[in-house]
Amino acid sequence: MPTLFTPLQVGDIFLPNRIVMAPLTRVRAGSTHIPNDMMVDYYSQRASSGLIMTECTMVDAHACAFMGEGGIYSPAHVAGWKRVTDAVHARGGRIFMQIWYPGRAAHSLLNDGEQPVSSSAKPIRNETTDTPQGAKPYEVPRALRTEEIARYVEMFRLAARNAKQADFDGVQIHGAHGYLIDNFLRDGVNVRTDAYGGSVPNRARFLLEVTDAAIGVWGAGRVAVRISPLVPFNDMVDSQPEALVTHVAQELNRRAIAFLEVRHENHALQEEREILQLARKHFQGVVMSNGSYTRESGESTVARGAADAIVYGRPYIANPDLVERFAKQALLNEVDFDRLYGGGPDGYSDYPTLAM
Repeated sequence: MPTLFTPLQVGDIFLPNRIVMAPLTRVRAGSTHIPNDMMVDYYSQRASSGLIMTECTMVDAHACAFMGEGGIYSPAHVAGWKRVTDAVHARGGRIFMQIWYPGRAAHSLLNDGEQPVSSSAKPIRNETTDTPQGAKPYEVPRALRTEEIARYVEMFRLAARNAKQADFDGVQIHGAHGYLIDNFLRDGVNVRTDAYGGSVPNRARFLLEVTDAAIGVWGAGRVAVRISPLVPFNDMVDSQPEALVTHVAQELNRRAIAFLEVRHENHALQEEREILQLARKHFQGVVMSNGSYTRESGESTVARGAADAIVYGRPYIANPDLVERFAKQALLNEVDFDRLYGGGPDGYSDYPTLAM
């Protein structure tokens, strides 16, 4: 019976444990979006994780949503991230880059006046985003023309190539949380009538084209995908989540990618458990589950075979030595929620370890 500490082969990557660090938006890269010393420290401190996944990383200069997330669209970004991967590898770690385009969650004030894009011209309702001019309502996005979509697939391909040059161990495609790929996947946003809208296969087409582009760079064994079919973040909903998960899992299984991450609002909800079961049924590779897990609930999920590995978010924010703390069943540091986003090392890379 597997435990959180049982090694796991994930595509071409061997993990020494099944405790995975989630992609966590921390926006410490500043206006250049180039990784800095703080980020080198932060990621390398967490190298005992079975696998680290980076924060969502911009595939284009106009793909900003958070005023300080990392980028991977220029040689300077490649060089900055190479410092991170070198430090993680020096401590025996493994690290995937999550590549991402924000879609309708972007704002023109963050992107040189460029209007956000999405599958359809439907804005995020009743929310605001931080901009250089303070909090602003989300804008109405421009629906991408059919002939434009190939250019966005190419952005992801080039980002995957740059991630490889930065010596990552693989890439994860962010198809969750109401960002561009998810804007195509879920019909609460996607009302297109072309080859990228309507049916489930059409709505999944963009994700699969991006996946194929990344596989062309890395090979399938170093490419992963993240989906969140039931998470309402960024005003998202879908009328057919079961059909969507079934189709996506089957198509990703056919491509034999390294792993599929299912992001939940809360893994304990019955509907989320059923979605995870569907992913497990139709994707024969490694399935990772993410959604408010504790050590105990993660252990039981792995032990009963509902998922192969557990992705931890908030616990990794405050506990760089989470693996060691779980092994010793030690108390966890509390998250300083006032220091989650932006700023300096306080509340970022200064959390104590058990050895301190």
